[in-house]
Amino acid sequence: MRKITFLLFCCFFSSFIFAQEYFPKNDGVKEENNNYTAFTNATLFVTPSEKIKNGTLLIQNGKVIASGKSVDVPDNAVVIDLKGKYIYPSFIDSYTNFGVKKPKKAERNGRSAQYKPSRDGYYWNDHIKPGQHAIDDFKYDKKLAKELRKIGFGTVNTLQMDGIARGSGVLVALNDEESAAKRVLDDALGQYFSFEKSVASRQSYPTSLMGAMALLRQMYHDADWYEKGNIDTKDRSLEALLENKNKIAFFEAGSKSNNLRADKIGDQFNVNYIIIGGGDEYEMIDQTKATQSKFIIPINFPEAHDVSNPYATKYISLADMRDWNQAPMNPRVLSENGVEFALTTYELEKPKEFTNKLKKAFEYGFDKTKALAALTTVPAQLLGKSDQIGSLKPGRYANFLITSGEIFDDKTTLYENWVQGTKNVINTKDQKDIRGNYKITSGGKTYDVVITGDALKPNAKVKAGEVEYPSKMDYSENWVTLSFTDEKTNEIFRTTGIVPKEGDNFSGKLVAPDGSESDFIAERQKDSSTKEDSEKKNKAEKPEIVPLTYPNIGYGFTTKPKQENVLFKNATVWTSEDTGILKNTDVLVKGGKIVEIGSNLSSGGAKTIYATGKHLTAGIIDEHSHLAALAINEAGQNSSAEVSIEDVIDPEDIGIYRDLAGGVTSIQILHGSANPIGGRSAIIKLKWGEDADGLIYDNSPKFIKFALGENVKQSNWQSFNRFPQTRMGVEQVYVNYFNRAKEYDAKKKSGQSVRYDEELEVLSEILNGERFISCHSYVQSEINMLMKVAEKFDFRINTFTHILEGYKVADKMKEHGAGGSTFSDWWAYKYEVNDAIPYNAAIMNSQGVTVAINSDDGEMSRRLNQEAAKSVKYGGMSEEEAWKMVTINPAKLLHLDDRTGSIKEGKDADLVLWSDNPLSVYAKAEKTMIEGTTYFDLEKDKEKRNAIKKERNKLVKMMLAEKENGGKTKPPKGKDKREFHCETIN
Repeated sequence: MRKITFLLFCCFFSSFIFAQEYFPKNDGVKEENNNYTAFTNATLFVTPSEKIKNGTLLIQNGKVIASGKSVDVPDNAVVIDLKGKYIYPSFIDSYTNFGVKKPKKAERNGRSAQYKPSRDGYYWNDHIKPGQHAIDDFKYDKKLAKELRKIGFGTVNTLQMDGIARGSGVLVALNDEESAAKRVLDDALGQYFSFEKSVASRQSYPTSLMGAMALLRQMYHDADWYEKGNIDTKDRSLEALLENKNKIAFFEAGSKSNNLRADKIGDQFNVNYIIIGGGDEYEMIDQTKATQSKFIIPINFPEAHDVSNPYATKYISLADMRDWNQAPMNPRVLSENGVEFALTTYELEKPKEFTNKLKKAFEYGFDKTKALAALTTVPAQLLGKSDQIGSLKPGRYANFLITSGEIFDDKTTLYENWVQGTKNVINTKDQKDIRGNYKITSGGKTYDVVITGDALKPNAKVKAGEVEYPSKMDYSENWVTLSFTDEKTNEIFRTTGIVPKEGDNFSGKLVAPDGSESDFIAERQKDSSTKEDSEKKNKAEKPEIVPLTYPNIGYGFTTKPKQENVLFKNATVWTSEDTGILKNTDVLVKGGKIVEIGSNLSSGGAKTIYATGKHLTAGIIDEHSHLAALAINEAGQNSSAEVSIEDVIDPEDIGIYRDLAGGVTSIQILHGSANPIGGRSAIIKLKWGEDADGLIYDNSPKFIKFALGENVKQSNWQSFNRFPQTRMGVEQVYVNYFNRAKEYDAKKKSGQSVRYDEELEVLSEILNGERFISCHSYVQSEINMLMKVAEKFDFRINTFTHILEGYKVADKMKEHGAGGSTFSDWWAYKYEVNDAIPYNAAIMNSQGVTVAINSDDGEMSRRLNQEAAKSVKYGGMSEEEAWKMVTINPAKLLHLDDRTGSIKEGKDADLVLWSDNPLSVYAKAEKTMIEGTTYFDLEKDKEKRNAIKKERNKLVKMMLAEKENGGKTKPPKGKDKREFHCETIN
């Protein structure tokens, strides 16, 4: 079917019939031209590193026949002497949507979301479209092709950028004169993937990045199962995926972190993705290099912000300011670290921006030979087409550029861009480059003229002494027309002159405002600058780059903090153990562990911190947080057990640093409450400056979020076609899924082959006691219901979170073995919270339930010490018991109490030094330590604040200078950073 579509497509091109040797030629006498064309005496770049002076390029029938120093030129060759000129391979853009019609955006059908696919005979998810072929939507765009040729491109790879699995692409030569049959070099090149849904479908799932990742993983599992012949019905999507599996795979990731996410999926399924990056790889260069992936890199460096309005400037983040300053160094950093990459025009508003963006990269130290490779040999190799394009070796297409000088030199003019042996004139070779400094003497007056800009469209500045005259210049076919105005008298002078074929001077006539004419000679002035002057100028012009930090936002570290051996002397130590609160006590930390607690301890070479009058506690643990995640809910299905928050951890969330300032050292990042069965949790230590993997606990306990109540029914979202719609239906969801998981697990254990189902794998872990449930809950009837469901399937609910009616069922929770993680005093924010009371935590605690105070809120998380204190007031708890609710109790609920949550010998040195009683509103966390490394220090925080002010001022001055020098700027706009909690739907 695809071949038929392609032939029909080709018929639209009138020249198609002449491209086929077996077509009759009945419209006149036709004779093929098999003559050669020889380009001689040029500086010839066969490849970026193979340079030949006085070389010859011989082409015939659109292909390179020979290239080198000594080439035999046949008698029937047209010889073009290119003495003093250069020849380079034309550029290749390996990732575009050139000529591909964008799909029509699907319209909403009714009020409810679409949960089922819209296609029969295809994969169950509309966003998986591996059978999509860009050739079906392709129409050659002559206008855009001309723009691309102007900046040096001769070939583009294009695709339909729609969907998570996107099908195949098209490799196209930018040759207006050829037929489609010859212009299209490959009509099904590669296979393409992304994390972005198709706009052509409104199917709800996935609604998040973690959902997209889970869908991709399941797609690969299903393709494997299908390939083994385990599915009787035909699935066109999986058929196409398997048909393409040996093709080159491309993944549009689009950011430094998503690059790593894509690579992980590729590693899991043995797919070596070529990754389309985001231009910010320099911020995670070590991790980027470690992927061993090859990349396609955009150079859409951001414009400076317009910071002329001081009020608006306050809303620009330091990270955005740095992005403008640092991003142009990305190609250099990648290159210096041995990462192989091609450059692309992708993400630029217009192709013509590419040249200036590339110049910017050169200013930041990008090597020009590497740049040429990134536009020729590297993309050819990535596309698997090195035998056809990317160099001027024999047998390759005759795609080449003729220039006046070195390709990336500011003064170089691109004359011609030959594609498949067809000449495309960009600028005439006959016109002379007249840029330089001149003196024009006429009518007894001498004018200094400086001609700059583009060689073929130059501009001029005219001065007489210290007076500068506004001027306008036209230059065409070696005729110069220059007019300039005397602003005092508003009189206009005009000159016209001709540039001779040889020589630097040009001559003509000057017409004065009174109409009198006089002859002139424009004498070119010799450049008096030396090579040394030029080097000094280049050095002076190199931009100042502000240093990277870890993470590369405000309050990041200039160098990552290191683990230290520390002795805390004479502190009041809140152990959160049976030993209680110890006064005038020393705590010794070595190798990231608490090694000794006592009096008059010896430092043993450790750093001593005198803590008289201060309080030392274990780090606070927030059992229920939504900080540090790029997504919280996967709302597209009533169960999303297949998704994981670990996939979407955001190590640059400023909330991490703020939590550290509040004494928090560990958090559980929970999925939201959009569905009865949510996604898997991430339990992390707040190691500010580490990447996502560096935050996750080693051998992390396995948790998953369940939910009860209003949110999971989605009735308040006007979602009326997704089950469940009632609280009764929620119970049936649980029973149904656990029955399925029980059957799945039994089948696996019996040794039978099963289709790997990521969702049922996770639910089986619950049945086998390998994964624990934290359940969003409010109303006692539902809490009872879920405990009974769990008991029916012989497991226990680990934690009821929120649990605002827990005081009503505390005895049943104790009997069941469930813990409670609750708010201190939230109530009445919706109807099902109506019976909440501030005595809830104390009552559950009195019944023997393990109780934690949580935040579920980015603001509250950094003052959990004060939230814990409220139970002293409401319920009369002791200070020690109240403090345990934010330290050892959440550690117990998370099955981490053997590692953290209290001050005990052998445990991780997750410690906080407070200025006062930690339950006091006056207490400040002076130092927050994780595994012996200090991640927050109150004194250093002051230094960071001052450093941020200085850096912002410096960057503002740089941006003002950019605007004053004519650089492009954009209005200031701050990013909206959402704070997530259980009621947030994203």
